[in-house]
Amino acid sequence: MHEYSIRTATTADLDEARAVMLDAVYRDFGTGYVPRWHADIIDPASFYVVPPRHTLLVAVDEEDGTVAATAALDARGPAHPPNPRWLAERYPSGETAQLRRVCVRPEHRRRGLARRLVEGLLDFAKADGGYRAVYLHTYPHSPGAMGLWQTLGKVVCDEREDVPGDDSAAVHFEIPLV
Repeated sequence: MHEYSIRTATTADLDEARAVMLDAVYRDFGTGYVPRWHADIIDPASFYVVPPRHTLLVAVDEEDGTVAATAALDARGPAHPPNPRWLAERYPSGETAQLRRVCVRPEHRRRGLARRLVEGLLDFAKADGGYRAVYLHTYPHSPGAMGLWQTLGKVVCDEREDVPGDDSAAVHFEIPLV
């Protein structure tokens, strides 16, 4: 059985973390790399390592030292567009800890890594003291995502129902910051 360590990513982890995230956007999301959505994947240091209120966590397989999973947090709330205006207003930048890039390589799934990473992000947000909400969005077709987020938070907008004619089908969640 594999053992994993959860820790803040270092510059030495960034290439492997990037690979985990890129694999997810191609394999799990089916979008491939889209610059306006995925610039943070190409340059994770500028988005998650350098800014003081942001972080990137990795799960490292202790057996071989590789990055098995990632999870990030930043202080940018959901932008309008593409998100509904009311959602952007409810979760303003600077006050909202947005969870991003929770990605687990398929061979490491079903071992609690995503949950452990999210717990680490929530601890980071609590320690910051400046966040009033934790927000994320996901897609129903992303493997394991809906089940995880439904156990951790509540749906605040399901675009499949709440935004008729929107093709994105994103589901937006709020996670309690307790």
